[in-house]
Amino acid sequence: MSQLLVSRRRLIGAGALGAGALALPAWARGADLHGGGSIRPGFDEVSGRDIALTIGEGPRVVQGRRGHAVAVNGSVPGPLVRLREGQPVRLAVTNTLDEDSSIHWHGLLLPFQFDGVPGVSFPGIRPGETFVYDIPALRQSGTYWWHSHSGLQEQAGHYGPIVVEPSGTDAVQADRDYVLLLSDFTPLHPHTIMDKLKKGEGYFNYQQNTWTDDYPLSGEDRRMWARMRMMATDILDVTGSTYTYLANGRGPEEGLEFLFNPGERVRLRVINGSAMTFFNVRIPGVKFWVVGADGQSVRPVEVEEFQIGTAETYDIVVEPTGEARTIVAESMDRSGMAVATLASRPGARAPVPPLRDPPLLTMADMGMNHGSGGMDHGGGDMAGMDHSAMGHDMSSQGATADQMAGMDMSGMNMRDTSLLPPDVKVGPGIDMVSMNPVDRMGDPGLGLDNVPHKVLTYKDLVALEPNDDLRRPSRSMEIHLTGNMERYMWSFDGRKFTAVSDDPIRFAYNERVRVKLVNDTMMAHPIHLHGHFFELVNGAPADRQPQKHTVIVQPGGSATFDLTADEQGDWAFHCHLLYHMHSGMFQIVTVAKPPSAPDVKRVGED
Repeated sequence: MSQLLVSRRRLIGAGALGAGALALPAWARGADLHGGGSIRPGFDEVSGRDIALTIGEGPRVVQGRRGHAVAVNGSVPGPLVRLREGQPVRLAVTNTLDEDSSIHWHGLLLPFQFDGVPGVSFPGIRPGETFVYDIPALRQSGTYWWHSHSGLQEQAGHYGPIVVEPSGTDAVQADRDYVLLLSDFTPLHPHTIMDKLKKGEGYFNYQQNTWTDDYPLSGEDRRMWARMRMMATDILDVTGSTYTYLANGRGPEEGLEFLFNPGERVRLRVINGSAMTFFNVRIPGVKFWVVGADGQSVRPVEVEEFQIGTAETYDIVVEPTGEARTIVAESMDRSGMAVATLASRPGARAPVPPLRDPPLLTMADMGMNHGSGGMDHGGGDMAGMDHSAMGHDMSSQGATADQMAGMDMSGMNMRDTSLLPPDVKVGPGIDMVSMNPVDRMGDPGLGLDNVPHKVLTYKDLVALEPNDDLRRPSRSMEIHLTGNMERYMWSFDGRKFTAVSDDPIRFAYNERVRVKLVNDTMMAHPIHLHGHFFELVNGAPADRQPQKHTVIVQPGGSATFDLTADEQGDWAFHCHLLYHMHSGMFQIVTVAKPPSAPDVKRVGED
């Protein structure tokens, strides 16, 4: 499977819209939207030199639950935008909402003034206006996606997939080629969710109430977590208590299927377009090959499951057998799942597995999994220990709550800010400090360290083609992911983003920098840098470090990447959990213009 070169036929119909087709469709004018007034699920396809997209709104029904939707071209997700490497494109986006809107082309390399982040690269698209993203010849191919960067519109349905066809032969070809876009739906207005999280960050965590005999925690375990004022079940902020998890806009009972013939190879372009959800993706009983990460080809890795963070994409190739196979995308806290079917005939179905037991946080998620050393797990008293010097192994996978039973945690200072570097702002925005964070890029993700099959980790990823910049980084920097979970405050280096007061992160044009991200919180964060790809420092040979635009930083751990800052302009840098970004985990990265380059103004500047 080192080469996946099989004849390919596209099965998604195209429907190009010219730039002249800007007259508003009936759904955008407020007419009957779809069979009784609802935004329709699924997506059409648009392509060509000129593409028209229209942002509208209306009611939406998912498995009988009704909510408000922000839709593009009348559907959620919005249309698949199919582009081609080496070709330019003009995307005319018309906003019919009563508020400003925008589209960010997630993962595409383009001039910063067309990146689509209001207040950073352009002023946004005002009600009734059309903005044309005039993108020059594309310099990449692969699987990407687009979404609003205005307010909380992304949660309401303002997102869709992108496929950029290669200019030459695709290194990853298959008989069938499908997009699987995962997301989350709630009947609640996004600002209602934000309000509830600010009032109580555990509002949607119904699993926190399961302190009963049927839950795998002893009384001592519960007392230990209570002393630390933490919950072992605090995995995701927003859960299946309000979310219905979607596959291409359809709930698990709404029958999304991908057809195949026996003996065929099927390529699935898996996109996590959710607002707040990490998904664990598997096809029970089936091995498959991961062949692409964030649009970039990687050497095929055979696995049976992978965790995909918000905003990441993975391409997989599977050879399904039998009449049908179920694709399961289980939320990381296991409070629900999105479901699709690989079907050999319309209507064929395979069993849908039950939800697995919810995972529990471990000592590693508190930044206390520190290599070899040999701590006594049998009830040693940790009170008074110098945790800044801890070098103890809490088991190779991180000590579980059961292993921590009997420990006296009263002497543990989880807010020892003396461990932080001096440029981190100490204040009420920080309620935890990782005691001794280690690189966790070899972790498969919360809850997946003990499953009986192979799970993808970042350390498995090796670039298919050699990287073009093999310079050693000229400097290094460390950025801390910080937060106060109880107050629902999120930040970089203890500083909540405010557009008027924060200094950007500055890079010289074309400089090579090694960036270490340190997670001082007990939640995983998918961190996204706009306008660039960076290379994960994951143990692969220097010329084959995998390139990504989004990286998950595990709780209490770190992740490191090498960046060549070769894209001039101002770029957003943020956690891609929507409510974390909205609460302050956001910053601007400024890349100075190259020598002798003309000044480039932001769109809207005089």
